[in-house]
Amino acid sequence: MTAGMSQTRKRRMTLALRGRLLGTIAVAATWSVGFAGLAPSAIAADVQSKQWYLSAMQADEMWKTTTGRGVKVAVIDTGVNSSTPSLKGQVLKGLDATGAEGDETDDYNGHGTTMAELIAGTGNGGGLKGLAPGAKIVPMRVADTQFQNENSVNAYDTADSIRAAADSDVKIISMSFGSEFKMDREIEAVKYAQSKGKLFFAAVGNEAKKGNEEIYPAAYPEVVGVSSADSEGKVAEYSQNGSTVDVAAPGNDIPYWCDETFQKYCDGDGGTSAATAIASASAALVWSVHPDWTANQVLNVLFDTASRDWEKGTLSKYLGHGLIRPSMNILKGKGEPGAPDVSPLTKEKTSGSAGSAAPSASASSQPEKKDKAEDAAMAGSSTEKDDDSQLGLIIGGVAVVLVLGGGAFALVRKRRTA
Repeated sequence: MTAGMSQTRKRRMTLALRGRLLGTIAVAATWSVGFAGLAPSAIAADVQSKQWYLSAMQADEMWKTTTGRGVKVAVIDTGVNSSTPSLKGQVLKGLDATGAEGDETDDYNGHGTTMAELIAGTGNGGGLKGLAPGAKIVPMRVADTQFQNENSVNAYDTADSIRAAADSDVKIISMSFGSEFKMDREIEAVKYAQSKGKLFFAAVGNEAKKGNEEIYPAAYPEVVGVSSADSEGKVAEYSQNGSTVDVAAPGNDIPYWCDETFQKYCDGDGGTSAATAIASASAALVWSVHPDWTANQVLNVLFDTASRDWEKGTLSKYLGHGLIRPSMNILKGKGEPGAPDVSPLTKEKTSGSAGSAAPSASASSQPEKKDKAEDAAMAGSSTEKDDDSQLGLIIGGVAVVLVLGGGAFALVRKRRTA
């Protein structure tokens, strides 16, 4: 099911949180503002005031240098409505991989449109303002569980979308979607996208209290798994954690489109869905400033400059490398890009460069791959305790303590948005 809309009122309000904030890992709440107690819905004119992370991440200062112009981001989700005031002129031709009625601009529950606005929304009409408003969106529509149950759909829609994105000139793939199940065809598509120089972000899930199973594609070694931070510095105990988490980004207390009618925004939590979109936008900002860098170099800088209070190079099972901070590179020039052809995720050599387009290889001819848990050299390593660790982090000069929410998802029988 989607954590996006049908189940939105319940799940979206809790997206990263899934309805409740369980537990705390923080000592102090220092994102500077919290938004508890807001009304169930908000008119468009008010939503930007609720995007608390923009000031925390120093967005206004970064936009004086870059808005992400020149970078295209593929959003693999429920579709993207290109007619919202904030997305007019921002959405390019994409792909409807569902095989059902409609096209990639027919968002069947509003989730994908929210993600697109969080990445590249202009904020026009009082709508959500993207962290990278100069970037462009390439929508790839796939089916969630409810859509699958109501329509005859392509069972390989996610794999086909990833492969199409790989063959396009997008640089970043953002997928706030997933499943507990691996698919060989999807694994091969992910490998193919890496070989074409794409940077792939996906949400890690919200089901720590329900088994904490790995969620795909976030759990594939070549994909950046994103967890969610809130404005109050609390770690949600239901947030999926483990070796699949590579980095954290803001995700809680972020407004979203209430449903497919696009009449109003609702208050709640964006979860790892929103966190994934914001991490993708962060990468777009950095890549726009350094257009000659490879995906490996952009990611290496994001990992290198992430906010953490543990030893660099050691992964927290909750926060990965820490809280993403593109401002450290854009405003201060910090971050070591490293080798252009070595993945910061797998530590292995890669080939290809973003934007290169070559005929897609046959998915059926590729060998099977291992899980991230088997491949990741740093999986399981962390200086963070499993219970009441204290994580005082700094983002853009503002002290913060992270919470992890999750973005949940699903596959051909159980596919959820994060």
